[in-house]
Amino acid sequence: MAPAERPSLAVEERPERGSRPARRLRRAGFVPGILYGGADGGEAIPFKVGGRVLRNALQDASAVIDVEIDGQRARPVIVKDQQLHPVRGEVMHVDLLEVRLDEKIHSTVALELAGVEDAPGVKEGGVLEHVTREVAIEALPTSIPERITVDVSSMEVAATMHLGEVEAPEGVELLDDLEETIVATITVPSEIVEEPELEQETELVGEEAEAAEADGGEEQPGGEES
Repeated sequence: MAPAERPSLAVEERPERGSRPARRLRRAGFVPGILYGGADGGEAIPFKVGGRVLRNALQDASAVIDVEIDGQRARPVIVKDQQLHPVRGEVMHVDLLEVRLDEKIHSTVALELAGVEDAPGVKEGGVLEHVTREVAIEALPTSIPERITVDVSSMEVAATMHLGEVEAPEGVELLDDLEETIVATITVPSEIVEEPELEQETELVGEEAEAAEADGGEEQPGGEES
């Protein structure tokens, strides 16, 4: 992907550190963040950015963002971590990591299931469980996908899909165990297996109760004589 196609983000270096200045920034509509150097081990730079500007950049499908600090040269970065508000879901803090576009890096990517309603196992009443929701990958920064879509439309009842069955996008290597990592399962529809036995036990209990009542009824007249 050419640099012109990547989203850009203009941020300002912030001298303030600590939770109290960060709260003031958020009230003013800014999001505090830190830019970490890449392989060269550059110094971490605290910055602030407008909340709406950051949101627009993060919504872009590109994993790489060109960041300009105080109008300096653009640096290619990826989102290292972000802290979200527990209720509103807004970004409260963001960590960015400067990367080299010619060096592969490790990252995590979300797994998204497609074709759930078309799966024969689901149509027959089975329950599909999405077990693994993100995986570790290795790729060039420009090859990191926003998500990996997994087609489960052919899964039958009692089927288990492992990561080895997932086709990774071109230039992406899956790092998690391909045989041990379970992506999704379809469990057998729940059937009331114990119901006949339960009914049989109920009948037996009922019969025993009736017999005991009958026996008690016969002995009661004799017991009342004195």
